[in-house]
Amino acid sequence: MTQTVQLSRAAGRAGDRSPAAPAAPAGPAGRPRLLGVDAARGVALFGMIAVHSLYVSDAAGWPTWSFTIFGGRAAALFAVLAGVGIAFITGRRRVRPTGGSGPAAALGVRALAIGAIGLALGYTDASLASVILPAYAVMFLLAIPLVFLPTWLVAVTAVAVAAGAPVLRQLLLPRLPVAAYENPEFADLVGDPGALLSELALTGEFPAVTWLAYVCVGLVIGRLTLTRLTVILGLLATGVALAAAAPLASYVLLYRYAGWQQIWLNQPTSGLTVADTTELLAFGGDGSTPTSTWWWLAVDAPHTGTPLDLAGTIGSAVALLGVMLLASRVAHPFPRRALSLLLVPLAAAGSMTLTFYTAHIVFINSGLDSFDPMVGYVWQIVAIVLVGTAWWATAGRGPLEGAVTLLARGGGRLATRTVQSAQQRAGMSMYQREETGMLTNLAPEPTGREVWAEWQASGVRQ
Repeated sequence: MTQTVQLSRAAGRAGDRSPAAPAAPAGPAGRPRLLGVDAARGVALFGMIAVHSLYVSDAAGWPTWSFTIFGGRAAALFAVLAGVGIAFITGRRRVRPTGGSGPAAALGVRALAIGAIGLALGYTDASLASVILPAYAVMFLLAIPLVFLPTWLVAVTAVAVAAGAPVLRQLLLPRLPVAAYENPEFADLVGDPGALLSELALTGEFPAVTWLAYVCVGLVIGRLTLTRLTVILGLLATGVALAAAAPLASYVLLYRYAGWQQIWLNQPTSGLTVADTTELLAFGGDGSTPTSTWWWLAVDAPHTGTPLDLAGTIGSAVALLGVMLLASRVAHPFPRRALSLLLVPLAAAGSMTLTFYTAHIVFINSGLDSFDPMVGYVWQIVAIVLVGTAWWATAGRGPLEGAVTLLARGGGRLATRTVQSAQQRAGMSMYQREETGMLTNLAPEPTGREVWAEWQASGVRQ
């Protein structure tokens, strides 16, 4: 198991504020919220780096504080925010089928680009970090039909996936090949694409079908008016309730209704050793649980993909996003200046998560990572904050983010022109062609400088 190797590795390692910008004209509705969303992405990035870089267990064999806080939650927060990003890309509204060729193609190209970056990182050691990007690519592809659905139906889909996908997985796992690709490469895609896609979708550490629940939740959130205080407080309350209810429900099911006992009674048929079972219950799994008993679905450990794991990590992600949005809304000058010292570095890192995540994976797999875990973690965070803030304030979008966006927008425009040409040949009216060719949903998110100016201006207006 990946977790076992990671524990072995852990045991062996040495342990301006910018001047206020003039009030900018009001931009698109809700644009100031981006600072809070990007800050949440920054928290997810730092949390994921902590999981990869710091010790997983302490001297007594118990999960460390960093793993307890971020294990499973950082990756889930990334997935929820991916759904929020899809909502932003599609104009924070349902995409109409008549104008859907551009957005659908743009999302498809974005998925392929992210997947290509992930496969390029396939040379890395999965015991150090499992690269999530290939699974993200499949999630983006699965999310394309969702952008055409009304928000209420996306919310229903989120509940259905969170409750039903783990059950489906329990039924299918005995009939599917055992996960064999740790960090897949291009050769794996060429050699056996069916097996690789099956693993990325169902049996891998980040099963895209199950994780689609996170994307659905993010898509619903991204369509909300995130500048309204009632919406922000609703997100915070809902997130806290889910994050608290999931472990409580797991405890009741396991210890009051004999779930724990049934898991251990069926342990000999689970395919795991006693040590593996103990580790899975304490530290979580590699994307799934054994199928020896249905009581495994009552577990809420990280990366087990159970309904309660999904509910709890969705709750923590939504609550954290609510906190960041609430912090970015503060209008009083003194706390606003103080919060900017926290929010701006987080948002700078969060606006370049693809670039910094890739750099982090390359770094921990290189000879440069010769530090004690905590020292190495601190150096990475310092470098990200300094480089990210400087880049965010000057160049704006990160290099990989810029490349992916350029490809996605090009793919969207190409698809739209192709559809328009076909409609012209078919004699469609000008009105219908214009409706089909609308590209407003593909407008890029503002750069760091624009977000900063809007945030400063929103403080003046408030």
